Amino acid sequence: MDEAAERATFRDVFAAPEFRTLWVAQVASVTGDQLARVALTVLVYDRTHSALLAAVTYVASIVPAFFGGVLLSGTADRLPRRAVMIACDLARAVLVLAMAAPGMPMAALIVLLAAVTLLGAPFQSARTAMLPDILAGDRFALGQAVSMTTYQLAQVGGFAAGGVVAGFLGTRTSLLADAATFAASALLVRRGVRARPAPGAGTERRDAPLADLTAATRLVFSNPALRTPMLLGWLSAFYNVPDGVATPLAGALGGGAVTVGLILTAQALGATAGRIAFSRWVAPARRMRLMEPLAIAASAVLILLAVRPGLILSLAILTASGVLACFQAPASAAFVTAAPPERRGQAFGLALGGMNLGQGAAMLLAGAAAGHFAPAMVIAVAGAAGTAAAVAIAIGNIRSR
Repeated sequence: MDEAAERATFRDVFAAPEFRTLWVAQVASVTGDQLARVALTVLVYDRTHSALLAAVTYVASIVPAFFGGVLLSGTADRLPRRAVMIACDLARAVLVLAMAAPGMPMAALIVLLAAVTLLGAPFQSARTAMLPDILAGDRFALGQAVSMTTYQLAQVGGFAAGGVVAGFLGTRTSLLADAATFAASALLVRRGVRARPAPGAGTERRDAPLADLTAATRLVFSNPALRTPMLLGWLSAFYNVPDGVATPLAGALGGGAVTVGLILTAQALGATAGRIAFSRWVAPARRMRLMEPLAIAASAVLILLAVRPGLILSLAILTASGVLACFQAPASAAFVTAAPPERRGQAFGLALGGMNLGQGAAMLLAGAAAGHFAPAMVIAVAGAAGTAAAVAIAIGNIRSR
């Protein structure tokens, strides 16, 4: 069969009514996550005027995603996935409404936000695990690229909307709007996605949750078809370091808030363009062959920042890194496709949790290092480390074959 004939188009992907519903629900849910994160951080700062407590609040909206991915994603395999998505959305709507209650103690607000973030992981695992049942073949690969791009853009849009809503309408209005997005997502999934039985329905499945996690971990790390794309996904910890040092890098380049925005946008826009173009115009078999070279290049290009170029060239390097990171879309699709249906949710949650942990740790280390070394050099070192890790993954994959 001609490789070009195997390629899906955006029309093929959005022709599936269930995918359209999941896509709109994803936009609503992710935007709601970001609204809650921004609104509550602003609320805590307004009440306490403490930058430390505001930072703690922001961290509480990120760190639980790791624990949710590792510990709760197995529910997407034990229970009907549509039901998991609806339950997570409704629970988050209730939690956010509680956050909006007048006089809610500060500690309770932070705990509630952590719970909202925690429930986002099983929602995302259930949604991703369901996609191969809705989109077949290359339609799934392109659908996954669309989903990843939408997630990134919805995060950016949620940040922007959160700041605008919190600034003009107040933080409680932001929280109420956030609760509404979760309720809307639940309604969309309930009405537009077909009910399917749990993946293990009709089979013997008595594993305890911890045994589930152990089995999924053993499966992922022992199977090269799962291990390699997961490790390639974790490389984002290295080439996303610029996001963690955007402010000091902007200062070193002689810029201010606008420059920070440009730095944060450069990689995101590059990744969006690269991911869509790569998934749409490169044949499926060729995508798989190019994943490892692109993974090496996405980090390697950042080494060029060691010469401390000016703003324009720095933005070009960051954009190029984002474009080269287009390998993440086929890597994610390959991982989900290779995972057994009855373990797909837990396996994806494990991979997602590791990615969140790696990105958080890398940005924390980079932020600390940027206090002692030039930010451009910190990014260059991260790029060198990411290049070495990508080469090691590629060599390990060759040996495993």
